[in-house]
Amino acid sequence: MYSCLLCGVGGQGTVLASRLMAQAAMEKGYFARTAETIGMAQRGGCVVSHVRVAEGDIASSLIPVGGADVLVGFEPGEAVRCLKYLKPDGLAVVCKTPVAPVMASLKGDEYDADVMMEYLKANAKHLIVLDAEEIVRVCGTMRALNVALLGAVAASGKMPLTMEEAENALRKKIKPELLEINLTALKYGAGAKEE
Repeated sequence: MYSCLLCGVGGQGTVLASRLMAQAAMEKGYFARTAETIGMAQRGGCVVSHVRVAEGDIASSLIPVGGADVLVGFEPGEAVRCLKYLKPDGLAVVCKTPVAPVMASLKGDEYDADVMMEYLKANAKHLIVLDAEEIVRVCGTMRALNVALLGAVAASGKMPLTMEEAENALRKKIKPELLEINLTALKYGAGAKEE
């Protein structure tokens, strides 16, 4: 069984990325389960998507603590919050560009993404870091972040997802006018290397 936990803030495309991953796995003949926990159910709330893939039936769609082969963090604070789900030898794929959670903003709490990234570097055995500003430069939009992260996962070999399968899932799920941007993002993410 393969398990991937995706975490971010509402509006970043976390749920779409999990559905693309599950779609590609099912087309390959795997059984896939997904589940989401969405805080505040709107932009700015915490979003966590569970993706579990296996050759046979899967008893639960929720990943237990310490059970994720891959953790995909759409921003550093959420990655730190969900790091407990990653296996000791698992891979964390994280966007280092912060998006302060709504609750932190409302409380007036300071949010230091550099501190979060240092924590991840010290506590994740395998780490790939992407930069949203670079994704905007390459793709022309921040909305391709989810697909860039998916590209890094596909290229890592830690999930049963190849670049070709990810590309096929994009072709089926993404509007034609947005396809080229997302294919560019997928290739950009695939080029990211482990730190």
